[in-house]
Amino acid sequence: MSNSQNFLYLKVKDFIVTSCRENGWEVLLPHFERTVHWVKELKPNADESLLIAAFSHDCERIFKSRQQVIKLPKGSKSLSENDQLQKHQDDSVRIIADFLVRQGADDKITERVKMLVSKHEIGGNADQNLLKDADSLSFFENNISFFVEEVVSQRGKEAVRKKFDGMFNRISFPEAKEIAWPMYQQALAMLSE
Repeated sequence: MSNSQNFLYLKVKDFIVTSCRENGWEVLLPHFERTVHWVKELKPNADESLLIAAFSHDCERIFKSRQQVIKLPKGSKSLSENDQLQKHQDDSVRIIADFLVRQGADDKITERVKMLVSKHEIGGNADQNLLKDADSLSFFENNISFFVEEVVSQRGKEAVRKKFDGMFNRISFPEAKEIAWPMYQQALAMLSE
């Protein structure tokens, strides 16, 4: 990356890190960092927009409580899983796009980041699929303990198993699936303990 590109990426990273710390979500930082790592592993020539999207793809979670992330608050209407994923993607797009606009980012960068983050859970084109796969790899590296220790008590083992299965099965690229396989197996072993 050139210095000007590096500067924008570093501004995004600082925004995400600061927001995580201010909102008690430091636990998310390794996930963001490793998503960037996996993007670079799977696509060594990844552009700045893809790296920004990788570091900010789940940014809406930073501004929620742990309870909101684990399950919907009591008395709320439940959204379907697809609706929840779409809302998560849309809210993350809004947050990172607003930040990029405030920083005076080039419209092409902002639009590309929005396009990438808008499908990071479900995929679409090759780069959206790459981001989704990197997100899954990082999920298995960083989030399994959280799900086993905190989410199981709220939603049950079957729901967590479904999440683990979904995160593995959504991986598009064979290389990423091969990397994820032992992590997925370890996650299932931890869940069954």
